[in-house]
Order: sequence, then C-alpha cells, then structure tokens
Amino acid sequence: MLNTLWLAFFLIGAASGLYHWLVLADPDVFARIVQSLFGMAELSVNIMVLLFGTLTLWLGFLRIAEAAGLVDVLSRWLSPLFARLMPGVPRGHPALGLITLNFAANGLGLDNAATPIGLKAMRALQTLNPRPDTATNAQILFLVLNTSSLTLLPVTIFMYRAQQGAPDPSLVFLPILLATAASSLAGLLAVIAVQRIKLTDPVLLLWLGSIIVALSLFMAFLATLSATAMAALSSLMGNLTLFSLIIAFLIAGTWKKVPVYDAFIEGAKEGFDVAKSLLPYLVAMLCAIGVMRASGALDALLDGLRWLADAGRLDTRFIDAMPTALTKPFSGSASRAMMLETMQHFGVDSFQGLLAATVQGSTETTFYVLAVYFGAVGVQRVRHAVGCALVADVAGITAAIAVCYWFFG
Repeated sequence: MLNTLWLAFFLIGAASGLYHWLVLADPDVFARIVQSLFGMAELSVNIMVLLFGTLTLWLGFLRIAEAAGLVDVLSRWLSPLFARLMPGVPRGHPALGLITLNFAANGLGLDNAATPIGLKAMRALQTLNPRPDTATNAQILFLVLNTSSLTLLPVTIFMYRAQQGAPDPSLVFLPILLATAASSLAGLLAVIAVQRIKLTDPVLLLWLGSIIVALSLFMAFLATLSATAMAALSSLMGNLTLFSLIIAFLIAGTWKKVPVYDAFIEGAKEGFDVAKSLLPYLVAMLCAIGVMRASGALDALLDGLRWLADAGRLDTRFIDAMPTALTKPFSGSASRAMMLETMQHFGVDSFQGLLAATVQGSTETTFYVLAVYFGAVGVQRVRHAVGCALVADVAGITAAIAVCYWFFG
C-alpha cells in the first residue's frame, strides 16, 4: 500500500507538471518541483533534530515509570475492565502489562515508541490464540483501540508545532483530547457491538458511564468559555499536565529507590535508536508531498473538494487540512508530511494548520497498524478489525473538524 501511494504521488506530480507546462504554458513548474524537493529534504533534517530530543526525552521518562512500577499499578487498576473487554485473556497475563504500557505511550503521543511495545503485546496475545491465522476478539479490541489512539498528551504534535515556530505549541491540547476521545469511544463501542460484549455488566457500565459523563461535563464547561479563554485553558492544561507527569515519574522512581538517572539514560538510548530510523521515511514522504504541492496537483484535488463543499454550502476552510485526514488511515509518515506541509503553506497557527495538527492527533494509521501488528504474528484473517477501526477513524476526523470550528472557527 505504502509503495503504491508513494509512487502515485510522484507520477501524479509529473503528470500535473506536464499539464502546467504544455497546456497552461508554465515552464517554471519543474523548477518549483526541484526546488521543493531540496526544500523538503532540508525540512526533514531540521525536524529530525528536534524529534531526536523529543523521543529520547520521553522514552527516558517512560523507562523510569516502568521501573517504578507505575505500569504494573495501572495494569492492576485496569484489570477489572480488561477482564470484561478481553475475557479470553487471564488476569495477570503479561499481555495486560504490555497493553497498558502501549496505551501509555500512545497517550503521550509517542506513536513511534508505542509500536515496538504494541508488537510485544500482540505476540503475547498470540500465545493465547487457538487459531494462529485468525485474529482473536482480544487482538481485535487491542488493535482497534490502538488505531483510535487515545492521546492524552500529544507531545510529538507539540514538538512539530514548536519546530514550525508556533509561539504556543500546546494550543491544540484540548481539541486533540476531545477528538481522540471521540474516536476511541466510537471504536470501543463498535467492537462491543460486534463482539456482543455485555454492556449491562456493572464494572463496564461504571467505566464507560464515567468516561461519557466526564466528557459531557467537560464539554459543557467549555461551552461557557469564549474562544480566547478556551485557547488559554488548552495552553495551561497542556503545559501543566506535561510537567506534572514528569515530576510524578521522578517522585515515584525516587520513592521506589530506582536510580532515576540511570533508568532515564537506558530509556533515552532506546529513544535515540527509534528516532534515527525515521529520517529516511520522513525525507521520502515530505519530498513526495512537496512534488504534489509544487506541481499543482494537490491544489487541484483540494479545489475539487472545495467545489463540492461550496455546492453543499459548507464552510470550506477545512478542505485545506483534508490531505492529512485522507492519508492518515494509510500512512503515518504521509499524514505527518501532509500536516507539516499544511503548516508551512498556511502558517502553523492558521485554522488549516491547527486542524491538520488536530486530525493528526485524533487517530492512528489504521491500515499500517493492522498490517504490521497482524503481520508480525502471522494473522491473515482479521475478521471485523478493519470495519471497527474505520468507524473510529471517521468519528475522530469528524470530531476534529467540529472541535476546531468550535475552538478556532
């Protein structure tokens, strides 16, 4: 899928370039394309410098949390819920701790760090699979929640916004929180419906009811605020939560007599290894997107979507962030490149740039996650995993658009 998508970007760009040259008499189009290639390659390197620091920092702190036993505590807290959602997984099974750690990495917005942990969790779940070529209900639930990507603290998105010059990188904290909550809740409810999990179970009702009530009350509170006040609250909560989490990890590690510095260095080394492997993918996708934009092909696609929105009498500003939404289910690197290109083209704090960042943080790369996670354990029959994951994707993207109009519109 990714090979086809990447090749299509270049071929469509080439066809658009020829059209601009031969039909529209624009001989400078190829100069713009070549200039975009070099510009995007340089941008990739600049982004990687900050990405090295971000992943190294947060994987270091995550290692402290793991060594302090916070992951085990969280796993015990969640075990009553997992027992209802994943009845095929015994209590205390190693998969539950790995799933919890994977959700923690996703919650911090460290999608690249979450992948190796998620693969370990999938292998642990596979040991319970009586039919190795067919996905179990537990594996499907884990994958759908992974693709919906409940992001409580999107530090990677903050990092990209900071690199693009945003004066307040955490401005999108609340929009992403609301959008990713919508995608995760939609994905969970879809799996519950298909797998016929008993919603009448008191524990499950308590968890889901608490989440829905909390979100409803929070949104009701936000409705009383002006746009300026919501932006200020988003900034405060994002920065306060970020720093509070760091302090909590350090205090817990010290309390448990963990050598926090040594643990941090150990985790940071893993972050460095993860980060350095991403540069080729970032260069490849950013350059392909640059060709699409410079050739006029991306603008032509957006003009078509804008015409449809005009026909439906809709506000068309969201159209410019749709490339991120359309590529998100297929490729994280492609959607990341689309988001960065949108920020560069319209401005990091433009409505389009803010929406692209929110969409990027609202869901995961569905088909990539399904292919990698199921492929790693040899599962060929994924059953209802794709359908439930796409429900989460649509809910997340729709919520991202609505929330951004609410906050920034």
